[in-house]
Amino acid sequence: MHRLSIAKSVIKELDGYPLKVHRQIVRRILALQFDPRPHDSKKIADGRRVSSGEYRIYYEILEDENLVSVELVGKRGDDEVYKRLSRLKR
Repeated sequence: MHRLSIAKSVIKELDGYPLKVHRQIVRRILALQFDPRPHDSKKIADGRRVSSGEYRIYYEILEDENLVSVELVGKRGDDEVYKRLSRLKR
């Protein structure tokens, strides 16, 4: 089992989502502790991403620290999440 690190910006953003969406995303994030590379994850930049309904979750796996670090959560359809990811990685 991996430890979880969730960026403060992710926590703040999740607080603004409707309860149903919030629960759905949190469940998906918690599942990453047990399986950080689920079958539907995809390698993106230095990390991976998984979908949760209409949202993407971007995270990095630090194997040497046994850690999954959730960096970004955003809506799928508008490419805003990928713009934010490119700004985050600069």
